[in-house]
Amino acid sequence: MRSRPVRSRGIFGGTGLLITLLAGTLAALVFPVWSYADRSGTGLDTLNAQTVPTAYGPLSTLDRDFVTRVRLAGLWELPAGQQAEQKGTTQAVRTAGEHLVTGHTFLDARVRDVAGRLGLALPNQPNAQQRQWLATLDAAQGQEYDRDFANLLRRAHGKVFAVVAQVRATTRNSLVRALADDANTTVLDHIKVLEATGHVDFDALAEDAATASPAPLTPSPAPPGPTDDPGTPIPVTPTYSLPPAASSPPP
Repeated sequence: MRSRPVRSRGIFGGTGLLITLLAGTLAALVFPVWSYADRSGTGLDTLNAQTVPTAYGPLSTLDRDFVTRVRLAGLWELPAGQQAEQKGTTQAVRTAGEHLVTGHTFLDARVRDVAGRLGLALPNQPNAQQRQWLATLDAAQGQEYDRDFANLLRRAHGKVFAVVAQVRATTRNSLVRALADDANTTVLDHIKVLEATGHVDFDALAEDAATASPAPLTPSPAPPGPTDDPGTPIPVTPTYSLPPAASSPPP
């Protein structure tokens, strides 16, 4: 006769325990959402910690990396273009070399101006990988040279093209934004003329993109710029001195 009250207490006790456990689980799931904005180590926290103010708007780590990459690209692609004008066995390869020379002469002047306004130093020689690419081109001859030139340069331009798009979409700095516009125009022109050589291995490009890990950031060799509040950002009107190629060069 007394078993019924005991069973009743057991049922209600079990239900209470279940409710307590469910409430605890819900709190554990909801708490990170409530507290995420206040936690250090998040993406936004890192962005704010690594961004400095300038007269042209906030300058992030990605912005500084982009400026350095534009300079590095010119340090090896401009001499590679000059070499292609001489060693290319077809007019299409020689034309691609001419575009590289014109484009990177223009971009190098732009990036040096931007770096000067932002207080950033720039590298003065290609990095180790770029020097290896130049050595590969130095050793190649004939059609082997044409293939190496087209594929090395097309692969490099494809990677920087992705960086340009990311910077253009996210930067809050008007100088960097204008530089990204010019870099986008120039890099797309170079991609087109390199593909027009007929030597680009698109299967290899796809495989390389599928297996490659994200490239590490390339910080400027200078301090990131001023740290005092510069006031209202100065807008910059982008320049378009180098339009895309109107048509592909003849084979």
